[in-house]
Amino acid sequence: MERKALRALWHQLFGKPPNPSLRREVLIPILAYRLQEVNCGGIKASVERRLLDLAPSGPAGRQNNSLHRPKPGTHLVREWQGKLHEVAVLPGGYEYNDQTYGSLSEIARTITGTRWSGPAFFGLHRRAKERAG
Repeated sequence: MERKALRALWHQLFGKPPNPSLRREVLIPILAYRLQEVNCGGIKASVERRLLDLAPSGPAGRQNNSLHRPKPGTHLVREWQGKLHEVAVLPGGYEYNDQTYGSLSEIARTITGTRWSGPAFFGLHRRAKERAG
């Protein structure tokens, strides 16, 4: 199909024109998936919720760490340069030194003065791998 026809099909399937910056190579697989979805049915709502849960936090600020995020009430402890650092997991964030933070990475940066992955700093990635295998 020509690009003009692809754009028209997109508008028909999604109810709005595609972003002009999308290349033809990107439009085609998205349109193919949407056509299959329309003709065969989409994914189950439970699967969609799970995928959204696994997706990275987006512009809407959706926290999506259900697999890697410890449950509220958990205390994470890390020794760094001879000092013990303790973080409490809250329902909507983390508490460290009587301050609330939105992410473990913010806390790791506060502790180290450099950019760290918070889950890696507190050993959560390693533990997830140990549980999986």
